[in-house]
Amino acid sequence: MSSNAEVGGGGASNGGLLYHEVQESKLCAVHCVNTVLQGPFFSEFDLAALASDLDRTERQMMLGSVTGDFLPELSHNVSLDGDFSIQVLQKALEVWDLQVIPLDSPAAEPAQIDPEKENAFICHLQDHWFCIRKVNSEWYNFDSLYPAPEHLSKFYLSAYLDSLKDSGWSIFLVRGNFPKECPVASSEASNGFGQWLLPEDAERITKSCSIASRTQKGTGQQLQLSDPYMQYDDAQMLFDDEDEDLKAAIAASLMESSQPAAATTTTETQPGSSENENRISEEKKE
Repeated sequence: MSSNAEVGGGGASNGGLLYHEVQESKLCAVHCVNTVLQGPFFSEFDLAALASDLDRTERQMMLGSVTGDFLPELSHNVSLDGDFSIQVLQKALEVWDLQVIPLDSPAAEPAQIDPEKENAFICHLQDHWFCIRKVNSEWYNFDSLYPAPEHLSKFYLSAYLDSLKDSGWSIFLVRGNFPKECPVASSEASNGFGQWLLPEDAERITKSCSIASRTQKGTGQQLQLSDPYMQYDDAQMLFDDEDEDLKAAIAASLMESSQPAAATTTTETQPGSSENENRISEEKKE
């Protein structure tokens, strides 16, 4: 059992590819679970069903002793805008024999001392979830607000987790028997916003985005992807305003051509519109 967990968490999987999901609506909990599992195993409907089951169980437990803190007509596990509770993520990962443990609990003490020996962490602040995961013996930040997984060195991992905690993030350790493979080539493996990336492609996209952030007009400061203090609105603005080279890099890196939704998150701007406007302006001058 332990050897399988090591293989699933750190050994070569999915042909050496990284599975990443780009933010869709407010489905970061779905993206977080799937990047922990390294494959599109769950949809928002799957998590909603788990939330409904949890709500039903809670209502049964509270039946006859409803207090002012518990409103039976409301869901306590999914909000109206799609944010799921940690209990839903725990239930989803339990399907794969994975445990979700608060990092500040006694059971997670070894991970506090040496996090590099673990395989995955879940991070949460306000209404955003993301996963830090070891894949093919390397650590990556699979935040769905980033266009690609960001590589984290083993030496930086501990400091990064500490900085997240200092910034108010809740961190959970994930332990167990991680899935070894996902059918990359299967059409059923597509959920519309997932993408398979080679590590070198992920690195190239991350570097391109970092350059774009440093040259962003009007920011007045450098916004690094690994900065835990970075505002997510600023991050989303960067991805909406990416240059053409970055858009081309992301499009070329998509391993499944049938996943247009992930690409469209970075291609909302029509590439030819500014050229047409310039040409019309020149014609008017003539």
